[in-house]
Amino acid sequence: MRRAILDAASRLLQAEGPDALTMRRIAADVGCSTSVLYSMFGGKAGVTEGLWLEGFARLRARLEGVEGRDPLDRLAEMGRAYRANALANPTYYSVMFQRPIPGFEPSPDAYTTSLASLQVLVDAVADCINAGIFRPADPRHIAGVLWAAAHGAVSLELAGYDGARDTHARFDDLLAASAAWFFTPTR
Repeated sequence: MRRAILDAASRLLQAEGPDALTMRRIAADVGCSTSVLYSMFGGKAGVTEGLWLEGFARLRARLEGVEGRDPLDRLAEMGRAYRANALANPTYYSVMFQRPIPGFEPSPDAYTTSLASLQVLVDAVADCINAGIFRPADPRHIAGVLWAAAHGAVSLELAGYDGARDTHARFDDLLAASAAWFFTPTR
């Protein structure tokens, strides 16, 4: 039920913008009473935080589901999973990173929870360092750089500012170029 409510809120946000996110509209879309929504989420702010947390939960599930032949292949697949997740869940992605709902700020607990999905990327970078693929460095720094590169490309693509015919190939080139900066000198 929680996921159905959040998906309904996501559809309303995408179709009509933040003003459409009322408890009454969400309840009508799901086919439940507003009291159900208030008991589950406490109000519109709770629904918004629920969208934010659900977006990060979906991202984490995608990243954790990635497999690869070696640590670098796995890391590249995680980049592709990040893009695929954003393209499949554009409204959740928007709530997570673009804050389309005026006044929304995640609670400290929700923010801490969201970082778990990004820790998956940090761990994959650490695996590349331990395998000698990346030079010794702070895995959080490298993960942050790689995430920023992927995030920038995905955000441009979602906004329609990509200007390229083959966004998939461009994204793969970006992943390879970003990772190459951190390779060990012998690679």
